[in-house]
Amino acid sequence: MNLLVLPAILLVISTVHAFQYTELVQYIDSHEEEYVEALRDWVAIESDSSNVLKRPNLHSMMEMAAQRLRLMGGTVELVDIGEQELPDGQTLALPRVVIAQFGNDSSKHTVCVYGHVDVQPAKLEDGWATDPYNLTDINGNLYGRGVSDNKAPVLAWIHAVEAYQALNMELPVNVKFLIEGMEETGSNGLDAMILAKRDTFFSDVDYITISDCNWLSRRPALTYGTRGNCYFFAEVEGPKQDLHSGGYGGTVIEPMTDLIGILDTLISPSGKILIPGIREAVAPLSDEEWKMYQDIQFDIDNYKNKIGVSQLMYSNKVDLLAHMWRYPTVSIHGIEGAFSDSGSKTVIPAKVIAKFSIRQVPNMDPAMVKKQVTDYLNSVFAKRKSPNTLKVTMLIGAKPWLADTQHPLYEAGKAAVKRVFDMDPDLIREGGTIPIARTFQEVTGKSIIMLPIGGFDDGLHSQNEKMSRYNYIEGTKLFIAFLNEVSLIEKTTV
Repeated sequence: MNLLVLPAILLVISTVHAFQYTELVQYIDSHEEEYVEALRDWVAIESDSSNVLKRPNLHSMMEMAAQRLRLMGGTVELVDIGEQELPDGQTLALPRVVIAQFGNDSSKHTVCVYGHVDVQPAKLEDGWATDPYNLTDINGNLYGRGVSDNKAPVLAWIHAVEAYQALNMELPVNVKFLIEGMEETGSNGLDAMILAKRDTFFSDVDYITISDCNWLSRRPALTYGTRGNCYFFAEVEGPKQDLHSGGYGGTVIEPMTDLIGILDTLISPSGKILIPGIREAVAPLSDEEWKMYQDIQFDIDNYKNKIGVSQLMYSNKVDLLAHMWRYPTVSIHGIEGAFSDSGSKTVIPAKVIAKFSIRQVPNMDPAMVKKQVTDYLNSVFAKRKSPNTLKVTMLIGAKPWLADTQHPLYEAGKAAVKRVFDMDPDLIREGGTIPIARTFQEVTGKSIIMLPIGGFDDGLHSQNEKMSRYNYIEGTKLFIAFLNEVSLIEKTTV
């Protein structure tokens, strides 16, 4: 044997033997109930970032996460990110962001884990089968608000680091955490914090991983793209107060009629966006991308059954996936000011506000979309010759994100999935928006991977949100394996 090759072979052998995967897996399996109880404690906190009255809960949630990391021996900081201005002009303290560090060996890669612990609103009377803030275990599924989005994945990352520590094993990479509490409402204050920490906290970070997403099917997945989102209010105002339709119907031009009229011009029944310039900005679908969609495991009938519809906008897999992930769409979410309680009320609302969004994809620009939507709706409204007034505002302008699936970071993800699940992952995009990914990309310049552990049927943002025990526990093993795979990436690759 060539003696020059021998040291390299021995190094590879020692590296392989150093990763005691079996011991780590046994530890994870033996602590499953402890992990479920930790999730129960976190779910019990109603950390709804959209409700200002719940803000004390959010502060408690951030402190709980920080304390968990402190007890593990991490270097932990709660970063003040300022105040939130409310519609009435008052200000409210934003929940502090938790940042933490485990290890600072300059010879190792450093992975930063992003997660959030705020949740969407949830009430039992909304149609939940169980109390949304009392973790309920039914047939191996853990039900509760925020379980899949995003408390269980954050805890799984924490458990992964803890497992190495408990077995006195050296972490294969340095690990940093960034945990926020305002993701569900636009990550207020976080962009500025990331920019401020670019040359300190992020200076030695090599890779950023986000687990705020889900699989597409029962096959594990790696996510390489998300859509952005532009969220709009369209407000039509007329009379100085609400009116009785018996006394005034037929004499006034009603704001609700105007609003419904302009909303009807946003999108056709076949799903075609009617706002000029929107569709023209979209990056074309490449042959390579088309082939990737063909190879993805996706059952259209299961998808229809899950959401309870008999017909979808498109009938073949590639068209459905493309319009779910890489084409824009208009969704109308609600109308504020309209009568919506049970029963009947013959009122003419004086002011109504439509809430709608347009999902963003490459190469769309939210600033341009804002102008296109505002100009278009004002033009449509002017043609109605109504005495009422229209005001269009954009509340959120989040850009899409796209990663290079050929990067070694994705190879590490594939290898980790293969080790834990004994199968290759699907490479997928996410139809929703995770604005922080684009911020990380633009501000830090670091490579990013989305490594989901949530199931395709977890019901994010919906009633009866859940995560299976299987995904929670096997997901923890995935994170353990991923950290090891990242440690094997050539140090010169960034």
